[in-house]
Amino acid sequence: MDMKVVENVRLHPGYCLLKLTADCKLPEMIPGQFVQVRVDGSPQTFLRRPISVNYVDRSANELWLLIQIVGEGTKRMAEYRAGDVVNIILPLGNGFPVPRAGSSLLLVGGGVGTAPLLFLGDTLKSIGFRPEFLLGARSGDDIMQLAAFERIGATYVTTEDGSMGEKGYVTNHTVLAAKRFDRLYACGPKPMMLAVARYAGAAGIPCDVSLENMMACGIGACLCCVEKTVGGNVCVCTEGPVFNINQLTWQI
Repeated sequence: MDMKVVENVRLHPGYCLLKLTADCKLPEMIPGQFVQVRVDGSPQTFLRRPISVNYVDRSANELWLLIQIVGEGTKRMAEYRAGDVVNIILPLGNGFPVPRAGSSLLLVGGGVGTAPLLFLGDTLKSIGFRPEFLLGARSGDDIMQLAAFERIGATYVTTEDGSMGEKGYVTNHTVLAAKRFDRLYACGPKPMMLAVARYAGAAGIPCDVSLENMMACGIGACLCCVEKTVGGNVCVCTEGPVFNINQLTWQI
């Protein structure tokens, strides 16, 4: 699908928020899904780039993508301007499961892994839940879209340098000792998700994680995103990217 850039907001030297629209109504998307972006004008970028769905604004017919600028492809994407046309395959993958009615929910994100949690939190709130967020980063400057999260629900922050919220990692935050949650959702660096999975497993709390394995095709053909599960090896792009921690071998 060809989409047009509405706005490209530089949130931080290393992050930008890309807002796109289309001439037709956007297809249905659920939190946790991703898109594959073709990067034109970048001779070194041959493959599409997988990007989590950050938010879907139905009233404006907009798709938001939070981009961490780390390589040639994302550097080119950070240069897009209003009116530029971008080709995107969407939506791809499976999303987060809907929790049991009345559940208390904590959505845990690290770095750019906070991206899919904004859409998830907003969707959960729209159907009657009161999600809370626990966001972690190296420093306060790396906490993206904080005001947007705070508009949805209570938001807790940890930073490695202590410049915002509590100092340390997300699993060290005092909210985990102070409150009992019925379900956890997480996305971020693998060490963070492993720590969250260990905490959830020990506490007997259901937990779903969104994996960030390297993806190239997004349709299960290239096999570069394979993850070992208790049922065998699977492609994260087609069987995930969201998995319950009991499906993974992390706790074995």
